[in-house]
Amino acid sequence: MSYPDKMGGHLAIAGAYTIFGLNIVFCKDIANAQAVSPIVLFTLRAIGASLLFWLISLFMPKEKVDKRDFPKIFLASCVGLFVPQFTFLKAITMSTSIDTAILSTLGPIFTMFFAFFFLGEPITGKKAGGVALSFAGVIFLIFNSVHQGGASNTTPFGIVLLLINSLSFALYLGAFRPLISKYNVVTFMKWMFLFSLLISLPFSIKGLLTTDFAAVPVDVRWEIGYLIVFATFVAYFLIPLGQKRLRPTLVSMYTYLQPVIAAVVSILSGMDVLTWQKLLATILIVGGVIMVSRSRALSWPR
Repeated sequence: MSYPDKMGGHLAIAGAYTIFGLNIVFCKDIANAQAVSPIVLFTLRAIGASLLFWLISLFMPKEKVDKRDFPKIFLASCVGLFVPQFTFLKAITMSTSIDTAILSTLGPIFTMFFAFFFLGEPITGKKAGGVALSFAGVIFLIFNSVHQGGASNTTPFGIVLLLINSLSFALYLGAFRPLISKYNVVTFMKWMFLFSLLISLPFSIKGLLTTDFAAVPVDVRWEIGYLIVFATFVAYFLIPLGQKRLRPTLVSMYTYLQPVIAAVVSILSGMDVLTWQKLLATILIVGGVIMVSRSRALSWPR
């Protein structure tokens, strides 16, 4: 693969996880406001993203999806959209900010093993070392940053939900790359979000009908709008672009950008201060990503 293609993949994934970094802050605000339940919030995201992807598809060359791939896309929507998004939205209502951040760091480790199992992506010493280096940087950053929002205590069920969140999205990254590479991003994501919407409706229809949206604070409405347009539509447009160009473990490594973005937002808003510990943590995280990106490449199965 050419250098411009790889660089485009890096920029796409970095953009998506930068958006997700801000998304963590907004999700905590929405959860604290208790104006919209997690399942209703997920359904609103699915509705918005489905409409946008299907609308864009009307202006693009029509691409036919192999009927045999629909069950696979349905499964991908379960493990890549519905389960990770809903478990995260639910978990932040019963987990402290610091515990949420720590457990979220397990994603790249899970992805590395899933990619090895499903795709034969080798676990090299450089790759394992890069994951470990970034992991150390993230943990160091978490314990040297201010954490606000979230629950006052972490419940055992909150921990289970966060583990399911990491495992589910890691499985999506590790197992579905060949399917994602087969179709145009818009074609793939319009079906992904449509299926995830259909999955969520039986659980959310009552909440959708009974939620008093007029009573939702204006700032929370703007945050929900950000979740729908940027953290759902834009981010999930960018992720498949990166998945087509980068290996699953490398894609998941960008998860470690999220606490960096959260720390930057906290510093700029005056809730935290820049210290040598945060600079060191950032260097460790970026260094780990570089190590993984330079690990031995893999010829993907076809």
